[in-house]
Amino acid sequence: MPHLTKAVHEYRLASMRKLMDRLRVDALVFGTPDFFQFATNFQLDVWPWERPVFVVVPRNGDTFAVMNELSTNHMRFATEKGKVWLSDITYYAEHPRVANRLPLVPQLPEVVAGLLAEKGLGMSRIAVDVAHPILTAAQRHLPELTLRPSMGDMRGLRWVKHPEELQVMRELGALTDWVQDRYRENIRAGRLVQELDHAMAALMVEEAARRFPGEDFDILKCWTLSGPASASPHGDGAACGARISAGDTIVNLVLPRLNGLYVENERTWFCGKPTDQQARLYSVAAEATDAAVAAAVLGKRVCDMDAAALQVIERADCAQYVFHRTGHAVGLMLHEYPEDMAFNTRPLLAGEVYSAEPGLYVYGLGGFRLDDTVIVGERPEVIVKTPKTLAYATVE
Repeated sequence: MPHLTKAVHEYRLASMRKLMDRLRVDALVFGTPDFFQFATNFQLDVWPWERPVFVVVPRNGDTFAVMNELSTNHMRFATEKGKVWLSDITYYAEHPRVANRLPLVPQLPEVVAGLLAEKGLGMSRIAVDVAHPILTAAQRHLPELTLRPSMGDMRGLRWVKHPEELQVMRELGALTDWVQDRYRENIRAGRLVQELDHAMAALMVEEAARRFPGEDFDILKCWTLSGPASASPHGDGAACGARISAGDTIVNLVLPRLNGLYVENERTWFCGKPTDQQARLYSVAAEATDAAVAAAVLGKRVCDMDAAALQVIERADCAQYVFHRTGHAVGLMLHEYPEDMAFNTRPLLAGEVYSAEPGLYVYGLGGFRLDDTVIVGERPEVIVKTPKTLAYATVE
């Protein structure tokens, strides 16, 4: 089964301890959903802006967390499945219902302060992913506690994926290829775009249930932009009632998540034989994607992927149609760190995962974008294998 084991936990824990040594801190504290999952393998069921949560990873000692009681049974389910890397949890209640309840939200800073003191961290130097008012309030009870905002440093923890993470992403990529084949079978003039997307999402859920029974799977989006609306990467804001028309340029996105990890698969289609202009722009976009993928090589720079795609586009005299960078990392978030591909001069590392999605957007005609998810290595490994030939992209 494509899930993450304790081996991933040990891998991440080792990288977190190396970071603690480098920052000269005694613990890391995470309060954001993605970093909470990074440290615990638990996908939060409530947003922390509404019900704060904190997970503390000490340099010495076991990880512990503070969570809202709303998550109690959700955590029990995950624990019973053996997928959570956490057992020491303190729950707080959010309102007084009966006597002798758990601590209330106004007392949460005291709860956090008390736990830090109990675990020997009351006079420590701690790195945090974001400055949080609860932590600041807790600090008033622990005057010798130092909080160090460290999001920039923490981002590097997630660059290089463990082999198990890469395998999850490979299997998810194969599912997206299956879905794109279903799109090709179902695109037709007159079909409601939103209805098509919901139908393809339903098929994906059924296929995922066959391939990954009992795993944590969901779909961020199956999203199609047809005709002139596809000239904007985010559409024209008028999706309701939109139908595919003969001659349309169509851009679709298949964006699922499996056991906390995302994959991107985006393609451009034609409803009927494309015009010479459509065919040319498609070929430029496909060539630019291939160039970006070819640059995902160990030792090259992150920005070299963007530069390689732009060279193709500029050579074809299409630079005026470019409105976004070539890609971004993919992982626990769809847009993972690093997200600044075009400006990032850091050398690429083996095991990083990126989207390669240079796009051309011609107002009044449509968009042309093909997105491959690629693993960096001595030779790039593309884990999205939907064909990029013009013949495959043409639905007649």
